[in-house]
Amino acid sequence: MALFEIKDLTFCYPVREREALTGINLTIEQGEYITICGKSGSGKTTLLRHLKPPVTPKGKKSGEVLFEETPVEDLDLRTQAASIGYVMQNPDNQVVTDKVWHELAFGLESLGYDTRTIRLKVAEMASYFGIQDWFYKNVNELSGGQKQLLNLASIMAMQPKVLICDEPTSQLDPIAASDFLQTIKKINLELGTTIIMTEHRLEEVFHASDRVVVMEKGKIVACGTPRLVGDMLKKENSDMAAALPAPMQIYYGVGSRLECPLTVREGRSWLERELKTEGKALKRDRLEEPDMPEESEKPAIKAKELWYRYSKEGADVLKGASISVPKGSFYAIVGGNGTGKSTFLKSICGILKPYNGKVIIDGKPLGKYKKGELFQGHLAMLPQDPQSLFVKKTVREELLEMVHGGVSENEVDAMAEKCLISHLLDKHPYDISGGEQQRTALAKVLLTKPSILLMDEPTKGMDNYFKQSLVSILRELEDLTILMVSHDIEFCARYADIVSMFFDGGVITTNTARRFFSGNSFYTTSANRMSRHIFANAVTEEDVITLCRENQ
Repeated sequence: MALFEIKDLTFCYPVREREALTGINLTIEQGEYITICGKSGSGKTTLLRHLKPPVTPKGKKSGEVLFEETPVEDLDLRTQAASIGYVMQNPDNQVVTDKVWHELAFGLESLGYDTRTIRLKVAEMASYFGIQDWFYKNVNELSGGQKQLLNLASIMAMQPKVLICDEPTSQLDPIAASDFLQTIKKINLELGTTIIMTEHRLEEVFHASDRVVVMEKGKIVACGTPRLVGDMLKKENSDMAAALPAPMQIYYGVGSRLECPLTVREGRSWLERELKTEGKALKRDRLEEPDMPEESEKPAIKAKELWYRYSKEGADVLKGASISVPKGSFYAIVGGNGTGKSTFLKSICGILKPYNGKVIIDGKPLGKYKKGELFQGHLAMLPQDPQSLFVKKTVREELLEMVHGGVSENEVDAMAEKCLISHLLDKHPYDISGGEQQRTALAKVLLTKPSILLMDEPTKGMDNYFKQSLVSILRELEDLTILMVSHDIEFCARYADIVSMFFDGGVITTNTARRFFSGNSFYTTSANRMSRHIFANAVTEEDVITLCRENQ
């Protein structure tokens, strides 16, 4: 008996002409690991939300979704809550209590379990997920990775038959994301729990999947094993081919006739066989490395010894954090959740006021700027949560709000087209996907015509296709300086000029992107991990492809 059967599912949101889902047919068996991927706005989240009645959106629907041969809307409330687990994209949207131990017990209490059973299940989950050390903490003290792990443990305490995850790692650093996805795979293998996952970052989940489902404009355009889907996307020259794991992209880029690798381990073995490296010297094993730019006398941003804490009694979040960002550079900051990166960015633009240290923007101390002057053509910030910028009822009104700042309506239309949101102008900004919200927020921020742009996790929820468009948009803006905080290692390696590691409240090292990523074990790219035993400093798929072709 199939766990889920989706039959001719079509869905349209209220007051919209285009269907969000069109004729979806999919059968999911018990114990399968299914990954659903596609560009932002392709219908992935809408499809997932139809699998659990409490989060199913309102709108016009036809077709049916069956859970163990019963329409999902006819399931009793206990089955809906306990048998179908759902992990959301933003961990803060799912936490409902104040303490970790209470969060673990909340679902079990709601299901009416007795105290003895609750204590046993909570203890088991805390042990399985390694939560013992922060069991009694307040939830607001946890990092993003810990909150997401807590959400997962709270759901698994109810022993669901299926675990639905909607881009669960979008706000996690690379190590936390990898740990979280390894835990998901362990749950699938050891407990037999069915996994249905949507992800933009496919490096960790593509090879682990039994089947991959690709969606485009509300339809399923490909479904099959990872290798089969990879071949289909490549042959059809699909935009989604850019989202394939690095080993597959390198394989297709080189044009090999050997079997396509899925993982870094398979990629390392394939590379040795492809280049026949045993006992053979390479023609070239490294790429040229640009030198670090010399520190300018008048950088775009200079922060000196910033110290900040959120309360007088609290611990310092920033501990002498300093940075110098050259004009016209693309500067990226990476680091773990909870190390102070976002706090640093907010301190630079004046949202937070450090109790010690100095910030200089364009040669002028932050405190010398008059009220509102800083954000008029000087500096703009794209926050981690794009919804914090939305105050109007439609995307069009959000952008037209900038007309009062000296922007013409023609410029608004041009920016909407650049950011690929022209088709969203009449929609409410809260009714579009996470990636579409990010693009809308970006358009609104860029309309202020800043010379310095601060971005906090700008690629969160974005597909690889729009990431390339994002860089094209930014490069069109002359003399723009960018300071970005990001967990997207692949994006930073490909596009940043300078990269810094943030740890324990401050910058601990800075280098050019190639030198930075070629020297790390975990904060590096899949392409580098795959090729570092052969090539000295290849960090992107293009780097490896270039060196492979030169050595064939």
